Amino acid sequence: MQHQKRPVCFLPLLVLLLLIACHETANKPKDKQLISNPESIDAAVQKNIQEQLQFAVDHAGKIDDSMQLGFSKLLQQYYEANDHMPLWSSMEKWKPIATALVNYMDVAAEDGLFKEDYHSSMISSIKKALDEDSMKRMDAVLWTKMDLLYTDAFMHILQDLKQGRLQPDSLDWCNNPAKYQSFFIANLDRLTKGEPLDSIFRSVQPVIKGYWSLKSSIKNFIDSMDKKKYSYVPYPYKAGDKNDSISFVKKLLLRLSETDLIEKDATVDSLQLAAVVKKYQQRKKVTADGKVNASLVRLLNMTDEEKYKRIAITLDRYKQMPDSMPEKYILVNLPGFYLQVWDADTVNFSSKIICGKPATSTPFITSAISDMVIFPTWTVPTSIIKKEMLPALKKNAGYLARKGLNLYNSKGDPVDPYSINWAKYTKGIPFKIQQGSGDDNALGVIKFNFSNPYDVYLHDTNQRYLFKNSMRALSHGCVRVQDWQKLAFYIIRNDSARVSIRDTLKYNTDSITNWIAKKEKHRVEVKYKIPLFIRYFGCEGINGTIRFYDDIYDEDKKAKEKFFALK
Repeated sequence: MQHQKRPVCFLPLLVLLLLIACHETANKPKDKQLISNPESIDAAVQKNIQEQLQFAVDHAGKIDDSMQLGFSKLLQQYYEANDHMPLWSSMEKWKPIATALVNYMDVAAEDGLFKEDYHSSMISSIKKALDEDSMKRMDAVLWTKMDLLYTDAFMHILQDLKQGRLQPDSLDWCNNPAKYQSFFIANLDRLTKGEPLDSIFRSVQPVIKGYWSLKSSIKNFIDSMDKKKYSYVPYPYKAGDKNDSISFVKKLLLRLSETDLIEKDATVDSLQLAAVVKKYQQRKKVTADGKVNASLVRLLNMTDEEKYKRIAITLDRYKQMPDSMPEKYILVNLPGFYLQVWDADTVNFSSKIICGKPATSTPFITSAISDMVIFPTWTVPTSIIKKEMLPALKKNAGYLARKGLNLYNSKGDPVDPYSINWAKYTKGIPFKIQQGSGDDNALGVIKFNFSNPYDVYLHDTNQRYLFKNSMRALSHGCVRVQDWQKLAFYIIRNDSARVSIRDTLKYNTDSITNWIAKKEKHRVEVKYKIPLFIRYFGCEGINGTIRFYDDIYDEDKKAKEKFFALK
C-alpha cells in the first residue's frame, strides 16, 4: 500500500515568527517623540528612559545601530531607584553637571583618557542639535538618549580613573553588581548633591606620588606634542621571507618619507637608504650609523602619539597598585633600572639595578623583605641548569670548576662531574649545582629574600662594573642592587627604631659591617618586613617633563596592541 505524504504545516511556525517580530517591534524604543510644551517633556523622558534601558539590558547594551551603552545594568539599577527621572537636563535645559561633564571630556587627555571612549562624538552631535534646532529640542527621544549617554559616560570615566583599562573584562567593576551602589552610584550621588565633578574624579585616582608626578606633566606634553599621524613600521620581519622583507622596506621608506627626508614612492639603493637613515638619526640626536635595525624602528615608531599611549598605560599600571600604600616600601621600576626606598611619601634613597634579560625577564611582584643572607651561597636554578649549564657540561665536564661551581647529590654529598654521563640527560639533572660564598659568588656579599613563586630575590653581584651600562636588562631574572649596603642598613635601622623595650635585636648595622669584614655567613631575619613592589612603569614625570624608558620587555607594546589598538 502506498502511503501519501503528509503535508507540512507552516502555520504554527509562521505564527511564532510573527509573535516574535511583534514582540521586538513593541519593545523597540521610539525613534522620535515631539513634545511641544517644555514643562511636559520630563515626564516623556522619564517613561522613555525606562523603556530604552530595558531594551538595552535585553540587547547587550544596544539601543539602536549607532548607540550602545557599556553600563546598561548599572544604569537600570540607578534609574529604577530614582523613578527614571532625567538626571542631566530638565524642561529642555541643561543642568550645570551636564556642562561640567562636557568640559571635563575636553581635557580628559590630561588624565590619560581618550574622550572617544565616552560617547563624546555622539554627545557633541546630539547636544548641538538640541541647542541649535528648535524642532529637535522638542524631541523627548533625543533628551532621553542624552541622559543615558551622559550617565554611561560618567560611569565609564569613573571606572577608568579608578581601575584603569589593563585588567580582563571579567574584572571590570561594571560587571560586578557589588560595586554598583558602593562605588558608581555613591559617586554619582556625590555629584547630584553638589560636589564638584573634578573633586569626585580626583578622589578615585591613586594616591601614589609617582602617579601624580606623571599626571601633572601631561598637559605640557600635550601642548607641545606633534599630532601628525605617522605610519607604523612593523618589526622584525620574517627572516628568509622575501615578500615580508620587501613589505618591510616599503613601509620603512613610507615612514621616512613622512619625515621629509625622502620623496614618497622614491626608489633608493642600500647606500642611499643608509644616507637617509643617518640624516634622520642626526635629527634625533642619536648615533648616526645609518643602520636599519630594531633601534631605528623603535625610534621611528616612538611618535608623540605613541608616547601618549605609553603615558596612558603607565597611569593605568599605577592603578593596579594598592589603594593605600604603606608608609615605608621598596619600589623597583624595571624599565627605569632603579630601586627606590620610600619613607613617609619621600624617597629615602635610590639605587641603580640590573634586572632580567628579555628572555629571562624579571616578574612583577608584590611581596615583602623577610630576611637577608650575608655571604650567601648560590644554588643554581633548574632553568639555568637546563638552558645553559647542561649543554656546557655535555661538551666539557670541567665547566663547573672553571665557573667556581660545585656538584652535589640529593644527600648533599659532593659529586665528581667527570664521573657523570651527561649525555643521557636532556630535561634536567638529579643533582644540585651550587656556588660557595665569597667575593666571586654571583650573589655578591648579600641577598635579600622575599616570598614569591619565581625563585627570584634582590642581591649584590660580583659583576659590579655592569652598573655603568645604560641598558641593564642582563640577569636571569633576579634584581641586582648597586647600593646593597644602603638597603641593608635601612632595613636594620627600621627594625632597631621599631623594636619594643621588652624585645632586643641580635644585630645592628655594626654587626653587618663586622660580618662582612670577616666574611662570615649569617642569616638575618627581618622583624618588621619592608613591603616590596616590582613594577613596570615605562615613563615618569620629573619636574614637569616626562622621561620615557626603553620598553625592555615589550610590555607597553603588548598592552597597546591589546587595549589601545584602535586609538
